[in-house]
Amino acid sequence: MKENNLVGILTWIIGILVALAVGAGMIGPNATLTIPGISAIGNGIIVTIAGWVVVIGAILSLILTIFNK
Repeated sequence: MKENNLVGILTWIIGILVALAVGAGMIGPNATLTIPGISAIGNGIIVTIAGWVVVIGAILSLILTIFNK
């Protein structure tokens, strides 16, 4: 049972790191990650907002998990 718990924790940590990396890649004027067809709308503002949603969601997940333990 402990192995499953460890795998779950590692999977969650990797998910948080990937979400933060993806969100950071979508934010800013030099964003390296774009969404084809949507990035041209509003000079990339939709992609920037989506990036911030991903980053804020990852941080909230982290905070809520810490307080839930």
